[in-house]
Amino acid sequence: MEFEVWPEAIELGHMFAEQGYELSLVGGPVRDLLLHRKSHDLDFCTSARPEEFEPILKRFGRDGFWDMGRKFGTLGAMRRRKDGTEVQVEVTTYRSDRYDSDSRKPEVSYGDSLEGDLSRRDFTVNAMALRVPDLEFVDPFGGANDLSKGILRTPVDPRQSFEDDPLRMMRAVRFVAQLGFHIEPDTAEAISDMVDRISIVSAERVRDEVTKLLLSDRPHEGIEALVDSGLADIVLPEIPALKLEIDEYHRHKDVFEHTLMVLDRAIALETGPDGPVPAPDLTLRLASLLHDIGKPGTRRFEPHGKVSFHHHDAVGAKLVRKRLKALRFDHHVISDVSELVNLHLRFHGYIDEPWTDSAVRRYVKDSGHLYERLNRLTRADATTQNKRKALMFSEAMDELEDRVRELKRQEDFDAIRPDVNGNEIIEVLGIKPGPEVGRAYKHMLDYRLDHGPADHDTALAELKRWAADEGLIAE
Repeated sequence: MEFEVWPEAIELGHMFAEQGYELSLVGGPVRDLLLHRKSHDLDFCTSARPEEFEPILKRFGRDGFWDMGRKFGTLGAMRRRKDGTEVQVEVTTYRSDRYDSDSRKPEVSYGDSLEGDLSRRDFTVNAMALRVPDLEFVDPFGGANDLSKGILRTPVDPRQSFEDDPLRMMRAVRFVAQLGFHIEPDTAEAISDMVDRISIVSAERVRDEVTKLLLSDRPHEGIEALVDSGLADIVLPEIPALKLEIDEYHRHKDVFEHTLMVLDRAIALETGPDGPVPAPDLTLRLASLLHDIGKPGTRRFEPHGKVSFHHHDAVGAKLVRKRLKALRFDHHVISDVSELVNLHLRFHGYIDEPWTDSAVRRYVKDSGHLYERLNRLTRADATTQNKRKALMFSEAMDELEDRVRELKRQEDFDAIRPDVNGNEIIEVLGIKPGPEVGRAYKHMLDYRLDHGPADHDTALAELKRWAADEGLIAE
């Protein structure tokens, strides 16, 4: 078997061999070599202990060295190539870990062989190695054969593997999304039988796996695997719940199928790196996946066999906040995704009756920096098979976007402010700083959005009229 291996891997192999130590390229980089995919970070394992290979790695990594993983036997280094690109390497001593049944954190113990180290890895496709500098291919568990067949299988008994590290179950569905593989039946059965074990994994680690799944090339397949395995019942229970609900637009499909269709359509609307929503976009993908999770709790059976989901947008936004907070997503991601879910039905009123310019300004102002994502989510959500309705919807959205571009040529929406400021409100109304000032400011901003720019006297007259109606000043 021939390999075109990174020259840095060969060089590092010679450096270790000169000191009498074994070194092998392992895991993802070896898998990617066989798949003819690029890999920028190189993982190695070695017979040497960290204190023994630290001087070698420091000589190699002239542009960077780190030892945050020292307690796990891992050290890292970085080197810049002449073309300006970087190569990062991490080297770990052979390991033979033992796990506590109540924790996925191993009791680190060093091993004495490459084959033993490979046996503790998650899947056979990641349990292959390439000894350097000799380029001897090591594949004790048939990873290359599984790779050619697109199979995910554990090197040892899957129940033992998932008992040791339950996060491997999440990795399995993530690899379905990233590599397009399917999970071998015994491995899939073990996951289904052991899903409760995922509860001992930290929310942050689960979040990272969900994020990688969604940012992959095939998130649709990954979400299906997550649900089919039963893992979603624990980590994202709102998604399998959608399987029970009938979508009001597609009586022959449930909301789960509709959701996956929306996810696919939203991804297709992502842009290149210079566009407004560069691919892959986590916020848009999360919003597409979660946009209808308010439907199960709002479903109502109406007369004549109709089904309604009134206010599922607002209910869904609250559920999104709760779920993403539980998964420890960053606050700005939580805020943005929940707001997209809250606004995802906003455009539908435009089709029945085109908006005034003030309503268009309000739509753009309310969506703010999420405007481009909201439009893409809205387009993706229009999955009707009725060609006439689909055309009407698309043309209406095109018209709205044209109107927004024209209005933006006339005025900077981001700079829209009330025609009176906070200090003037305090002075004119004779009130102290506090909630009333905020209410007055909001009213004047709404007035500005509804009526466009007003001269100063007109704005002051409106402020006084509103304050009188609110009982803040005498008429």
